[in-house]
Amino acid sequence: MRIGQLARITGVKSETIRFYEREGILAAPPRTQANYRDYGPAEEARLNFIRRARDLGFSMARIRELLDLSDDADRSCAGIDALARSHLGEVERKIASLEALRTELGRMIAACEQDTVGDCRIIDALAGTAEP
Repeated sequence: MRIGQLARITGVKSETIRFYEREGILAAPPRTQANYRDYGPAEEARLNFIRRARDLGFSMARIRELLDLSDDADRSCAGIDALARSHLGEVERKIASLEALRTELGRMIAACEQDTVGDCRIIDALAGTAEP
């Protein structure tokens, strides 16, 4: 299949597919006599893997590691488990950071008396001049 069809099937843009090929995480497919890329089921499966990993927030470096580890079906999955656990820890840290951000924004909004900008508690808090 051509790149446009692969893009439609997988939900990945053609330029992104080309980027993955340049990055070496998706092998360049064979070419037709008319010099079109000729993708098959293996490229589709690998692209779906990459897309799903990106949807889960894995970095390109981590995806490369996951792909390298997954290429050997007889290998222990301990390395994959370790990568997933590490990523989960990163996600949990981001969630904690976002929860702290939500709390601080809520505190700033609750302190706002909606008077004038000169008396705005949100502006004071952002400027670091608000009283605790």
